[in-house]
Amino acid sequence: MRQVKTRQAAGESPVLNAPYSREALEALLARYGSPLLVVDCNVIRERYKALSEALPRVELHYALKPLPEDGVVRALAAVGASFDLATSGEVSLVKAAGISPDRCIHTHPIKKDSDIRDALRFGVRTFVVDNEDEIGKFVKHRTRAELLLRLSFPNPAAGADLSRKFGCTPGEASALLNLAARLGIKVRGLSFHVGSQVPDAAAHAHAVDACNEVLVEGRRTGAHPLDVLDIGGGFPTYSDGSEGERIGPFCAPIRAAIARLPQGIHVIAEPGRFLVGASAFCLTTVVGRSKRQGRWWYYLDDGVYGSFSGQIFDNTKYPIDSLKADEARFPSTLTGPTCDSIDIVREDILLPELEAGDVLMARAMGAYTSACATDFNFVPRARVLTVNQ
Repeated sequence: MRQVKTRQAAGESPVLNAPYSREALEALLARYGSPLLVVDCNVIRERYKALSEALPRVELHYALKPLPEDGVVRALAAVGASFDLATSGEVSLVKAAGISPDRCIHTHPIKKDSDIRDALRFGVRTFVVDNEDEIGKFVKHRTRAELLLRLSFPNPAAGADLSRKFGCTPGEASALLNLAARLGIKVRGLSFHVGSQVPDAAAHAHAVDACNEVLVEGRRTGAHPLDVLDIGGGFPTYSDGSEGERIGPFCAPIRAAIARLPQGIHVIAEPGRFLVGASAFCLTTVVGRSKRQGRWWYYLDDGVYGSFSGQIFDNTKYPIDSLKADEARFPSTLTGPTCDSIDIVREDILLPELEAGDVLMARAMGAYTSACATDFNFVPRARVLTVNQ
């Protein structure tokens, strides 16, 4: 039988005050078991507030994919967030959480007709496309759907250059807008995504300015409203959790570019990692140890096929430490629980001497961790616990 995530009961959200004491963390493990991924909604609310203040003219749609948790959706909904959906599964999640479809857009550029129908049945009306074939899929839905045309702005400096896979060039936009008009399909505006973990906002500002030109030219024809611009995500997080303090200066070029847009343009964004990256920590337990070539190897109950998958798929190195306060530390190796030799969590990490049953804590594990975990080797995934909801 396939093993699945164990989640907390509906409405169960313990209160946990940061900084977290060792006693509080051990109490969580005693109650919920190990491994345990703890998501702190207080941190998510703080990040949402910081980004809202950094982009005061922008409506924030949380992109569910980095942390698709019911508790996260409900916590963000309570502070006014909207939502960015990309799959029928994400549609089901927000629907179950009681989110109004008016607060949602569907941004996957390539969709099955069943994806479109599922979203329309829920009540979503805004969809993203980037080519002729995708526009054609909306002919039979044209009375109920409106589109955003996604443009491509390649960005080699990004952690993941999303324009490599999606988006048309600005030069192709006019022909696609004309096609939609001939087919009787309304295009409300444009969208873009400059990539994940961008080092600065220059790419955002350039993309806003380029979209500005397309919007102005397209509005001259009067065929489409073109009154929406989706600036995507890509707002960076940092291993020390300082993104909330740094987002204001980071967004200054974006604010300036938005100020150059024509009057009446509604701007939205799709933050994901920024809102949740710092919100979670993982508690994982040593299940065994072995001294190899004079160094301790510690075998954990979580690894790169589980919560630490981002080390492979997301190029992320999570801060990890032991709950033991011992000052003496030694070069050590941490491995995951599977039988695969690639399942190495960290090499050359300085740790106290540990024994089976000792606990380690990894921070900044809110984004692309549990969402990307597998059931390889039938090792159970970490339980996800939402606190301070």
